[in-house]
Amino acid sequence: MTQSLFIRRYSNRFLSRWLVLAIDVIIAIFSFLAATALRLNFRYEELHLEVFIYHFVFLLGIRFITFLYFKTYSGIIRHTSIEDAVLILKTIFTGTMVAAVISLAIRYFLQVETLIYVPISILVIDFFICLFLLVSLRFMVKKFYESFINEFKPAVGVLIYGAGYSGLLTKNVIQNDRGINYQVLGFIDDNDSKVGKTIEGIRVFNLAEALDKFVDTYEGLQVIMAIKNINIQAKRKISDVFLDRGVVVKTLPPVDKWVGGEFAINQIHNVKIEDLLGREEIQMNNKMISEEMNSKSILVTGAAGSIGSEIVRQLIAYFPSKIILVDQAESGLFDLEYELVGRIPSNTEIVVKVADVSDINRMSYIFRTHKPSIVFHAAAYKHVPLMEKNPYEAVKINILGTRILADLAAENAVDKFVMVSTDKAVNPTNVMGATKRFAEMYTQSMNQLEGMHTKFIATRFGNVLGSNGSVIPLFKKQIERGGPVTVTHPDITRYFMTIPEACELVLEAATMGEGGEVFVFDMGESVKIINLAKKMITLSGMRVDRDIEIKFTGLRPGEKLYEELLSTDENTLPTHHPKILIAKVNVPSYSYMDIQMNLMQEVLDEGGNNNDLVSKIKEVIPEYKSNNSIFEKLDKVTVNIKRGTNF
Repeated sequence: MTQSLFIRRYSNRFLSRWLVLAIDVIIAIFSFLAATALRLNFRYEELHLEVFIYHFVFLLGIRFITFLYFKTYSGIIRHTSIEDAVLILKTIFTGTMVAAVISLAIRYFLQVETLIYVPISILVIDFFICLFLLVSLRFMVKKFYESFINEFKPAVGVLIYGAGYSGLLTKNVIQNDRGINYQVLGFIDDNDSKVGKTIEGIRVFNLAEALDKFVDTYEGLQVIMAIKNINIQAKRKISDVFLDRGVVVKTLPPVDKWVGGEFAINQIHNVKIEDLLGREEIQMNNKMISEEMNSKSILVTGAAGSIGSEIVRQLIAYFPSKIILVDQAESGLFDLEYELVGRIPSNTEIVVKVADVSDINRMSYIFRTHKPSIVFHAAAYKHVPLMEKNPYEAVKINILGTRILADLAAENAVDKFVMVSTDKAVNPTNVMGATKRFAEMYTQSMNQLEGMHTKFIATRFGNVLGSNGSVIPLFKKQIERGGPVTVTHPDITRYFMTIPEACELVLEAATMGEGGEVFVFDMGESVKIINLAKKMITLSGMRVDRDIEIKFTGLRPGEKLYEELLSTDENTLPTHHPKILIAKVNVPSYSYMDIQMNLMQEVLDEGGNNNDLVSKIKEVIPEYKSNNSIFEKLDKVTVNIKRGTNF
């Protein structure tokens, strides 16, 4: 490493541009001498010294001027490329043509025999000799430098998965990178017509051959997936094959994400867990969403959160007249507003309001002032163990805050009220999920009111990748610290969805909703958290138990092993979108829910005793059975309540 730095430092010092220029001039001198000798067939007795000196000075002067004009000396020799060779060709050709034109003009147009005239034959010979020497020297220096430097850098073996255009481009990019001594061992391709052939001297293998020849024998091997428009399933399958064998897997960004339309080595990155858990890109009905959102005033609560902020980002593309951002988190709001600067369309106004959704006076003022047509209600307390310790706040925000917003939406004739719910509202085992289910029931009941203008819609989905406080950021931090990675239970599973995907489906559901629907999103297959932890450890380049330990800590308060999107007595109806279903849920009457809301408010006003609050929720939601919680004592053995009863 020290030798490498030494070479870099002193190559810059001693191979300065002025030294390069001096070397180029010396080559020009040598090429003229050689051209003259060849022209005379080495019969030096025919050489007229005075004529030779004039020719020498004349041509060397032209060469020097063209070197300065084209700046052939300014390039970094160790990074010589085809572009540099082309520049030298232009320089030498221009100098030769200028000398030829001047010589011919003097001889034929002025008809003056002067010492300046240089025979065309000498100019042609000089052109080829000078061009060859200038280009060859540069590539020889480059090759020497690479060989010397690589002596002090360990070679990193690379297999490129994909023998198409992207694979070839990747090969050229990594071979030209001087930061790491990459050694491309081969291409891997599933196309039998390519297997066994070579591309620029590098053989193409099938997967089985590559595994047998390289994976188990080459230390520190890396695999780069360079397949254009690769789907999630294929990426996951390829990654699993190599990750299970301890091989580092890297991938390229999509072509449309290349910086400036060009691919660079710093765009190659390790496969992330989000890459493997994500799903195929959602096909959105952008026209329908645009018609719904365009030129509308839209209020987003919880705008500083993971879901709320992404909803705002996506809304901008549909040119609403106004977006009102509401959240208690001032720092988060500030960051979001700063992020949006320069991205906001000229006809869209952004209004930022630091506000508590449970403050009825504040929220009433916002509704009256800004008159939203659509409300996306994403404000909520969502952390299960924390809310198990703080039922007061969960009830205050998730239940009564939702009531305030829903009532204000109805009073102000809002067109649509879209509540962001959670899969934890299904057969809840914790305070957080139960409060969200309570809020669902209230908003759904409002659709029954006669003459109700506002359409109340709920959306349910599971965990989102990378959200604040979720398991993936936690695992990343634990791995960075050297472990252990903590998993609550070996059998625990969760559904996952990317934040952009979740918000796209929320917008789609909001558009198609007619009031009264609880939209359920297709979350794909559930993921075993222990497998997620193992995968993230492997992706970090470490081995489970050898480098990073996995430790089981037991289920947290309110946590259940398996999340559900539907309760046992619910079923679904399809929509025009394959990833969005409508859950057929039991909706109590508005009069019943209004009474229960008032009773809940009374408990809160009396001080909000935790047991009283949770007991009241359990009365309204009989399927709410606490799990691993201090509130298990409140559960009673009761007869099954027939669902569908008008409460």
